[in-house]
Amino acid sequence: MSRMVLAYSGGLDTSVLLKRLIAEGHEVVAMTANLGESDAVAGAGAEAELERVREKALALGAYDAVVIDARTRFVTQYVQPALAANALYEGVYPLSAALSRPLIAALLVETAHAYGAPVVAHGCTGKGNDQVRIELGVRGLDPAIAVRAPLREAPLSRPDAIAYAHAHGIPIAHTTAKPYSIDANLWGRSIEAGVLEDPWAGVPEDAYAWTAAPAARPAQADEIVLAFEAGAFRVAHADQHDVPAQTIAWLNARAGAHGVGRIDLVEDRVIGVKSREVYEAPAATVLIAAHKALERLTLTRDELRFKALADQRYAELAYDGLWLSPLRTALDAFNATCASRMTGEVRVRLHQGSAVVVGVRSPFALYDEALATYGAGDAFDHAAAGGFITCYGLPLDRVARVNAAPALV
Repeated sequence: MSRMVLAYSGGLDTSVLLKRLIAEGHEVVAMTANLGESDAVAGAGAEAELERVREKALALGAYDAVVIDARTRFVTQYVQPALAANALYEGVYPLSAALSRPLIAALLVETAHAYGAPVVAHGCTGKGNDQVRIELGVRGLDPAIAVRAPLREAPLSRPDAIAYAHAHGIPIAHTTAKPYSIDANLWGRSIEAGVLEDPWAGVPEDAYAWTAAPAARPAQADEIVLAFEAGAFRVAHADQHDVPAQTIAWLNARAGAHGVGRIDLVEDRVIGVKSREVYEAPAATVLIAAHKALERLTLTRDELRFKALADQRYAELAYDGLWLSPLRTALDAFNATCASRMTGEVRVRLHQGSAVVVGVRSPFALYDEALATYGAGDAFDHAAAGGFITCYGLPLDRVARVNAAPALV
């Protein structure tokens, strides 16, 4: 009999997996990470829900079951660096699931050390992204720990998993009529499978949980002010939201009520196939929009142009499971130099599914109204523009003259 640590969510796949591993004769420690799924929309009873997950694992026969509160660690070590990079995979997805996987890998390794387990296991399938992210994370932290992926070894369809659960008395929330696979944390909620696998089909309203349907959204717009200090965010003039995790939960609820943060994306998975994914990320949508607006006010043109390229690469590294790569660490260092000027306030209007920046100010603003205005008080030296254009256009002038010259005989 061997001991192993299983990344356990309490959902269909990991509950079936837990039972199967126990049946193989293993002592399985069920490790559940609290990343804010239950309180992501400022809900109550998060601790009670996680305790039910722990008790479920024990009832299914786990050797032990632990719940690790990693919310603060998730926000400070993963979400905030990603926000500094405006990380959006393929320009759309704010990487909610992708950012949690290297942390889950770290927690698996730490729990394995604590229990003397030489093996860790996960419930990822053979064609998903998370197998790559978790296994590379474990390998990058402790290559001596073996990783098992039982659902890759013996694939199990969702209907078969549901049938297995019913046959073995495993309580589940899935049905064949609504077989969504859900993953959520403070930074976002992912929904896949079932009818969503057809990219021509619209997303059924019952797939959403954090964002209000169009008919249920307020008729009036709502404005909020976000304050940044050296890149750290909070809700302006609201001391109760100084804790970043609380701010994110509050924004999920406030923006979600307006339907902000719905994402429907056919994305390119790490292993090369395309997948239709649906996300809800109200807080991430608002914070990234606000952060970008503040950058445009405070950073130079060269910094912004380079940062756009670096931000795209950052998102790809996170998505592709390369969080521990030296390049990601180097990009963090670059973003930290920019963050020193990321202080200011951003006003965001929430209305009917959109989050629009309507105002931004900063003591580090590079915008100068006296130089930008076309009205009274214009301090720009218009006469200097002629010389600038002459010098700036010299290469084009030379090319045009060469192209117009007669060919040499």
